[in-house]
Amino acid sequence: VQLQASGGGLVQAGGSLRLSCAASRRTFSNNAMGWFRQAPGKEREFVATKGWGDLGSSYANSVKGRFTISRDIARNTVYLQMNSLKPEDTAVYYCAAARSSSGTVVAENYRYWGQGTLVTVSS
Repeated sequence: VQLQASGGGLVQAGGSLRLSCAASRRTFSNNAMGWFRQAPGKEREFVATKGWGDLGSSYANSVKGRFTISRDIARNTVYLQMNSLKPEDTAVYYCAAARSSSGTVVAENYRYWGQGTLVTVSS
């Protein structure tokens, strides 16, 4: 298994969750990492990405200011801190490892995908 996502669950609107995605060292190193989500009946959409090393991060407009992506190189893990959650954030969240070191919002630019973790935000 290349990527293992965890941390999803049920939370009330306004609450917080932190998603984790553990990767193999080979998958994690030198590659950008990203988070995507897919709500029931909707297309998969980009959430956040962070490049390798000092390369920057990008966020979807819908989560900007509420979500933060970070990487722990020692643990080969990428996190998604989600604050001020809204019911429309309800989705299965997927982590992914890109083909390049720069962050990307394009799903086709990601080589490996985790199995997904469900986040449900109640109103």
